[in-house]
Amino acid sequence: MPFELKKLPYEANALEPAISERTMNFHYGKHHKSYVDKLNKALENSSAGNFKGNSLEEIISKTYNDTHSKNIFNNAAQVWNHDFFWRSMTPKGGGEPKGRVADLIKRDLGGYDAFAEAFKDEATGQFGSGWTWLVISENVLRVMSTPNAEPPFVNGHFCLLTLDVWEHAYYLDYQNKRGAFVDAFLENLVNWAFVEKQLELSAPKDVKTLRQAAR
Repeated sequence: MPFELKKLPYEANALEPAISERTMNFHYGKHHKSYVDKLNKALENSSAGNFKGNSLEEIISKTYNDTHSKNIFNNAAQVWNHDFFWRSMTPKGGGEPKGRVADLIKRDLGGYDAFAEAFKDEATGQFGSGWTWLVISENVLRVMSTPNAEPPFVNGHFCLLTLDVWEHAYYLDYQNKRGAFVDAFLENLVNWAFVEKQLELSAPKDVKTLRQAAR
């Protein structure tokens, strides 16, 4: 600590036209930065002193469902989620994956088309703010959504991919058409190489917790 705003893995205009540079400047430069700043301020003002030397994942796990640390949890989780989200995308990404990811999607979710339909249904069906995820737990892939700032790893799921469905993620480009944003993400942005890397990280069976660093 203090935590820092991680650099984007690409230029702010690199995801156009699916996500505009204007949206990225607001989403990353203002919203994400604000979460980092608010987290550092909350930790600085914390009288408990329970978080010294803790990683972001440890702070999130410690404060989950703790009503007295809700502000710390919300901002820490949003920092982690956004770090993961940026790396879930890549210029000229999207479409059907290959290799192990494709095999597992076929085995567990019925193939890419079924996965894409389930992912879109989750993302458009999430009421209010939240995130849609592809996760793995007990060696089975699953599509799920979480409300507000909640990351799936607090409930034992290992994260592979995420989409931010808070309105600030898409409103400047898509207004109320969340479904069009989801389509653009799936067709043009998904970073399947990142998903493959996350699968490799999920493999060890002797890990006592499902903590992971967004890379």
